[in-house]
Amino acid sequence: MTWTREFGRACGKLLEIIVNRMALARISPNVLTFMGLVINVLAAILFGYANADNQVRMFRYAGLVVLAAGFFDLVDGRVARASNQVTRFGAFFDSVLDRYSDAALFFGLLVYYARGYRFFYVVLAALVMISCIMVSYTRARAESLIGTCKVGFMERPERLVLIIVGALFNRMAPVLWVIAVLSTLTVIHRMYYTWQQTEELEAGRSGRAA
Repeated sequence: MTWTREFGRACGKLLEIIVNRMALARISPNVLTFMGLVINVLAAILFGYANADNQVRMFRYAGLVVLAAGFFDLVDGRVARASNQVTRFGAFFDSVLDRYSDAALFFGLLVYYARGYRFFYVVLAALVMISCIMVSYTRARAESLIGTCKVGFMERPERLVLIIVGALFNRMAPVLWVIAVLSTLTVIHRMYYTWQQTEELEAGRSGRAA
């Protein structure tokens, strides 16, 4: 048994203890979701506040804050299940606030590049913001038609990992390129997959009707 497996098991047990304590305290999962949004907004402010003199430091702070916000993303659903507080509205609320959290982070970067008069990266940050929202929208819209649409790579956990890496190691520009390209490919993949599935469904209905 490797030390990495032991470390993972220890982290899993610690997370389980934290979730159980929160469940016993009857902490609302919606409050945890909202706290994640608030912390991500703080990270966005740190991104936007950065300038040529403090950029490395502010980005590292922002990366750590995004990492902290990830804790709330990690536990809100688990607390809901452990405390039997799973609701349809809770799932909806979580999805909506996740979109605001994503948009806030990229808006903070957009402000940073705008303050530095880097027009190209302002456009890139805006493109990333739009493409990330479309990744979520295409899945939600597709699943209202075909049941499930989990194809594609660049989902929210991958985006957050890349943002944290870009912020901590001062490599945000290449990270934005990676997110922009892979998010766009994910949207195209989901559109193609949904087209295939709807064609099969309609062909099946036509066959039964005949």
